[in-house]
Amino acid sequence: MTMQPQLWGGLECTVNRVHDSYRDQIRATGHQDRADDLDRLATLGIRAIRYPVLWERVSPRDPDERDWQWTDERLKRLRDLDIRVIAGLVHHGSGPAHTGLLDEGFAAGLARHAGAAAERYPWIADWTPVNEPLTTARFSALYGHWYPHHRSEPSFWLALLNQTDAIRLSMRAIRRVSPGARLIQTDDLGRTYATASLREQAGFDNLRRWASWDLLCGMMTREHPLWERLSGFGFADRLRAIADDPCPPDVIGINHYLTSDRFLDHRLHRYPGHSHGGSDTQLYADVEAIRVLEPPPQGLEGALREAWARYGRPLAVTEVHNGCTREEQLRWIAQAWDVAGRLCAEGIKVEAVTLWSLLGSSGWNSLLTQPGHYEPGLWDVSSGTPRATALLPLARALARGGERPMLAEGAGWWQRPVRIAHPGVARPASMKAHLAGRLHPSPARLSPARPLLICGATGTLGRAMARACALRNIPFVLTSRGELDLLAPGTIAAALDRIAPWGVVNAAGWVRVDEAETARDACLTANARGAVALAKACGDRGIASLSFSSDLVFDGEKGAPYVEDDAAAPRNCYGLSKAEMEEGIAALGVPNRHLIIRTAAFFSPHDDHNFAVAVVRALSRGETILAAEDLIVTPTYVPHLVATSLDLLIDGEVGPWHLTNGEALSWADFARRIAMRCGGDPSRIRGVPHRTLGWVAERPANTALASRRGAPLHSLATAIDHFAAHLPGEMVREAA
Repeated sequence: MTMQPQLWGGLECTVNRVHDSYRDQIRATGHQDRADDLDRLATLGIRAIRYPVLWERVSPRDPDERDWQWTDERLKRLRDLDIRVIAGLVHHGSGPAHTGLLDEGFAAGLARHAGAAAERYPWIADWTPVNEPLTTARFSALYGHWYPHHRSEPSFWLALLNQTDAIRLSMRAIRRVSPGARLIQTDDLGRTYATASLREQAGFDNLRRWASWDLLCGMMTREHPLWERLSGFGFADRLRAIADDPCPPDVIGINHYLTSDRFLDHRLHRYPGHSHGGSDTQLYADVEAIRVLEPPPQGLEGALREAWARYGRPLAVTEVHNGCTREEQLRWIAQAWDVAGRLCAEGIKVEAVTLWSLLGSSGWNSLLTQPGHYEPGLWDVSSGTPRATALLPLARALARGGERPMLAEGAGWWQRPVRIAHPGVARPASMKAHLAGRLHPSPARLSPARPLLICGATGTLGRAMARACALRNIPFVLTSRGELDLLAPGTIAAALDRIAPWGVVNAAGWVRVDEAETARDACLTANARGAVALAKACGDRGIASLSFSSDLVFDGEKGAPYVEDDAAAPRNCYGLSKAEMEEGIAALGVPNRHLIIRTAAFFSPHDDHNFAVAVVRALSRGETILAAEDLIVTPTYVPHLVATSLDLLIDGEVGPWHLTNGEALSWADFARRIAMRCGGDPSRIRGVPHRTLGWVAERPANTALASRRGAPLHSLATAIDHFAAHLPGEMVREAA
């Protein structure tokens, strides 16, 4: 009978040290204080979970003082839920403050912790004493990102050997309690490609990537290509001791990311400065191979095949995560699952695929050296309350053999031309032949059949939605208001039945705030009556819908940011039309699959008719700019708004959401920020009372938006940087 992979789960649980500070992902994601997370996990159908029993958390100060309370409660609940635990003891860490990766007592110290953990939890059969020892050694002792912040090859090998001994001694201590305990040994595995002049460096990297497993398997003997190198650093006796008493993994855990395969190029001018680095003898750029090689690198399937060929031991994909848009996260997981199943059918033992990370992760864009971006997992915990994403139904489908979410079947960005970010490089013919036909799912599964319908072909939002869908490989149909008469129910019904969309984005409507005061009926018709009719037609057919509202539904008298459940009290006709739209959609007696995004003043480099572009153009003409000093807004960058709105629609979210770039400021201050970033003179921005600008519609003084349902978009500073980077070059030069 053909082996089928199991579905495992994992929590990003890194506790790493940067100088004298510890960064704890369990606290960063809020799992520290949410015991009910475990009951959520039980709904997935996972068979096992990688879970922290970390040395730094249990004994943070004194090695003889252990606080098991948190771990006791969580592990008992997992046992009650019949979810097998794979216990992790150090996860990208260096141990408590009294030790470190270069400390000769590190291994013995971890072994004492391992023995104590095994005695306390003798029912745990699977263990990972040290997660990714090779990666941790590189980041801590070769690149200097984490404690002890060394940057030398001898320190790197010492850190790796100490972790290897820690694994061996820990498993010895665990097996004294549980003789049948299994070692599930994880590490990141990719392949390095290079130009011809860097062939030797790539060859060394491709040897080094196996070092943690080679050591544990007792393969690092005199015949090993790395023996002489390590012996030259004085480690021959350590190598002999490990080879004489190996601790082969019961399961080789492969962590593979889209950044794992690397490409080294001596032609530095082809790549941005942040990619430049090198060895003691050569300078080169180090970039993601997926961004440059044609055909693409071997990827996850190639990594698994190589590991099987080298060790012949059971494998598991122990981390599957893609920090990207929601449908790309879906595709990455689905394809990893398909790869595992295909290899199992060939007789390659892939025991499991691990959903990582269930609660997301925080700060990996900075390699955990400082606070950074949060990336959702199966749940988005950015608001403090876990919110299920579209990855959750995919996980249940994989665990139980059900139908996958439609967007999980598309080709990922790593399989489309958009992946190329640098001048392309041809991959060697030998590698092409070796991997031919193994990199992609069958063509029949690359494109979902049903499109997303976008109403509003002529507007900023409609065009931005279409641009995002094209980039993200989400099939769509873009219609104008004339093509879809939102006041004619028969026309709406016919269009929905003909197109059969999985979702509808209503990006059409009246947008001119001041003109609405003298065209009241037209504004209400476009923004309220037509929008409600479309939402009702969607609801009648079980189709998800997304509509956009405005900060102008509020009166501005609150004196604090408005949140989703605040009552609307519009001061102008435009705000009234959006408030009536919200009320009408909320009152529909149809299945509630309607998402409403409240947002604020748009800005975008792709639209000539927004305030930020107007500021840059005025600066380029040498003009003084008058801007309201007495009105507070939360500006919203359209590409960020569209990206997150699509993710929420894919997740199946409903009701009102507030999405802005999170910073409240006056129009005048916003203009000054734009001027400074685009090289203009902020002194040419003159703040004035808004009533002197000739606006017809009354504006509320403060319409700052905040959210209880999720985190805001990227920061306003990031948004303005992105805006400036994507403006036409001549516009920025003229402004400066």
